[in-house]
Amino acid sequence: MMITGIREEVIHLLLTLGKENHPREFATLLVEEDGIICEVNLLPGTIGGETSATILTDMIPLGISYAGSAHSHPNGVLRPSSADISFFKRTGRCHLIVGYPYLEDCYRCFRNDGTEQNIEVFS
Repeated sequence: MMITGIREEVIHLLLTLGKENHPREFATLLVEEDGIICEVNLLPGTIGGETSATILTDMIPLGISYAGSAHSHPNGVLRPSSADISFFKRTGRCHLIVGYPYLEDCYRCFRNDGTEQNIEVFS
């Protein structure tokens, strides 16, 4: 199913996670229901650093399907790196990057290949 939207509280949570982990990156997986991203899953063993964050994909529970991922860019650049795109291809179809200063509009959504996509925010 195509991802068309995200719950407003999920965006706020992602921006809060970015701010609380700053200047380190964080990463999480996104869960969708009926094409709407509705929750995050912070997997055990996820490692955040100053230049990257690592999700241990072997910690993903069996039988769980993820819409994609979200992570932060503490430098505020809201574009995926080549490493991000490589990660996107392994973790779903819809990916968010949140960035400093973690204000309401400090995020972007991307497809697996790194092209930006619009996503509707639902309250």
